[in-house]
Amino acid sequence: MSPNRRPGARTAPLHDDRRRTFPQLAPVAGTDGRFAATWWGNAWVEALEDVALDPARLARGRAYAGGGHVDAITVTPGRVVAYVHGSRPRPYRAEIRLKVLGDDDWERFLEAAAARPDHIAALLDKDVPHALAAVTDLLPGPGDLIPDCSCPDHGYPCKHAAALCYQAALLLDEDPFALFLMRGRGEQEILGALSHRNAARSAAETTAAPPRMPALPARAAVIAEPAVALPPPLPAPAGPGRPPACPEHPDAPDPLALELLATEAAARAHAFLTTGHDPVAALTPWQDAIRLAAAHPGSGLTASTRALYRDLAAALDRTPSDLARAVAAWRQGGPAGLAVLEDVWDPPAGPFDRARPALVSADFPHFRPWRNRLSTPSLQLRYGRDGLWYGYESDPGREDWWPRGTPDTDPVGVLADLLGR
Repeated sequence: MSPNRRPGARTAPLHDDRRRTFPQLAPVAGTDGRFAATWWGNAWVEALEDVALDPARLARGRAYAGGGHVDAITVTPGRVVAYVHGSRPRPYRAEIRLKVLGDDDWERFLEAAAARPDHIAALLDKDVPHALAAVTDLLPGPGDLIPDCSCPDHGYPCKHAAALCYQAALLLDEDPFALFLMRGRGEQEILGALSHRNAARSAAETTAAPPRMPALPARAAVIAEPAVALPPPLPAPAGPGRPPACPEHPDAPDPLALELLATEAAARAHAFLTTGHDPVAALTPWQDAIRLAAAHPGSGLTASTRALYRDLAAALDRTPSDLARAVAAWRQGGPAGLAVLEDVWDPPAGPFDRARPALVSADFPHFRPWRNRLSTPSLQLRYGRDGLWYGYESDPGREDWWPRGTPDTDPVGVLADLLGR
């Protein structure tokens, strides 16, 4: 049994592979300090805490979760839903949305898991190795969790959605496959894919003969005449290699930081070898810091990655909050998304002028224009130089805008995505 799991097993949830409903959890006695027991459970909580606009609502949500106010939780790809009992007799429907991983992300995850028997064993024991979670954006980052609730409170998040988030962390403590389902793949689907890959890898290792390397006689290599052509260079590998594991030691640097640096160096070297171009060379130090933080799954969540945020921000005379906002913009649209966050400009006549009539026709008449932005007290659309609209949200009256949703050429589509329609 994983040492991170809480004592006291519950009955197995009723589920099919793409929809699981977990029974209501018992109240938690005492919620001081870290709410969850596992590092991935606390990473889930901190993804919402890092961008929450009201700590008081978070505290009430934490108390609701610890007091057993959250009913059974239903998990499907991209959604976590439960009814939460508040001060009124009728419970509210709370929901947490997050992006599902694409097929390429799952391919990287499954290949990395199948390559190491200890990773497969850890998953079967309901444990998630740090190195495996770092292969893709498995853990949510700041701004990746989108709360919603049927209550009249427009806080971000309200106490009911916060309670669901905290309770979901306890759920992930017991069964990390619930996190995989939130990201788009069911437990049986993942285990079946791992079994197939493991069998194929074992068969290949036992039957494949080592490749025959080109050779040249030593005498022919040193004589001047007749000239003998050297063998062609070996082909470049398909991808950068995996960095070596760095064991933890009290006097050694942080192993996760070393692994991050080694992975970055391998990726840049492979890109330069295959294309002759360094993909990082044109970035400013600020852009490179944002890229590093955005590429590190769960950045800013665990103790080690919070240190990464702190150190990167301090090196450039920025705050961790500045970096978290910039990372959210980078994940929303890459360098173009970061430009939309930082650049205010006057767009020419055309798509920007047609946006307000389109919003009025879709029953969204209250957007005020300013430069390349259309705003209401809590929603904002920003027009980028790339011709795309980018969604932003803020608590009403705070002017604390955070990137949300997926960019689109249609402002109505971006707004519908923000509102969950």
